[in-house]
Amino acid sequence: MTNSISPLLALVGPTASGKSALALRLAQRFNGEIVNCDSLQVYRGMDIGTSKPSLAERESLPHHLFDARNPDQVFNAGEYAQIARQALAAIAGRGGLPVVVGGAGFYLKALFDGLFPGPGRSMATRARLERIAGLYPGGLHRILACWDAPSAERIHPNDTNKIIRALEVIVAEGQPLSSAHKRLRGKLEGFSSLKIGLNPNRAKLRERIASRTRRMFEDGLIEEVRQLREAGYGPGAKAMEAVGYRQAHAVLNDQLSIEQAIAETVTRSSQYAKRQMTWFRRDPEVVWLEGFGDDSSIQDLAESRLEQFLGM
Repeated sequence: MTNSISPLLALVGPTASGKSALALRLAQRFNGEIVNCDSLQVYRGMDIGTSKPSLAERESLPHHLFDARNPDQVFNAGEYAQIARQALAAIAGRGGLPVVVGGAGFYLKALFDGLFPGPGRSMATRARLERIAGLYPGGLHRILACWDAPSAERIHPNDTNKIIRALEVIVAEGQPLSSAHKRLRGKLEGFSSLKIGLNPNRAKLRERIASRTRRMFEDGLIEEVRQLREAGYGPGAKAMEAVGYRQAHAVLNDQLSIEQAIAETVTRSSQYAKRQMTWFRRDPEVVWLEGFGDDSSIQDLAESRLEQFLGM
């Protein structure tokens, strides 16, 4: 990367808020290339349940960090930040506008701020924590909530891997993970960024989540999961723990009916959307637009804000 400052646009907001539609519109208008910041759209074969942009959309202009890993591969925020920064530099080098889009708040933070130099893994500590997790389901998350409430709020109670890592850091560092993250390193350099956030009405967002979830199941989410299982990516694969995929596995295992799976997915997705908004509202740099990204009025407003940012 040169010493010049290049513009960068980041589009954030909750699931189903229309981020991808807005990103596509702005990228087409401003010579942009889209950089994924969704923790599930990086996985191959997971298209329907992640609402991944269609193949036609991805072929209409450059998209980065989609289909980058297999569903059984671990992909963390540090790795994301490293690869995404390479993509940003390449886009800027071509004179394009990087458009970072997604709802993975921790990935976005890693991209912009870097990650703290955390301790290495302790197999002894992890073994003890895994034993507790097996004996007392939900127990580790309750422990984390007592020791580090901000991290417990950010990490889903079912995400055992992240809970164990947070507790491992607490044991090794003698302080909460949320405090350790303040010792950031490697901030993104060479870019001036505009962050636009979508903040649709909560009731309308839940309706949108419900409609999209039903459409996912109607469009073949169960069959998508069946094919992933046949390819060797069963419920034990890390990515298969995601909302929607976990419920689809339960349908295939005769543990849930399709209607039950849809209802549970809507509830879990709505809870996730709330956590996303809690995370992004902490960022004072986000310019909030009150609506959905596929609304023409919101798109026009976003274009206007971006024009001002670019000095057009």
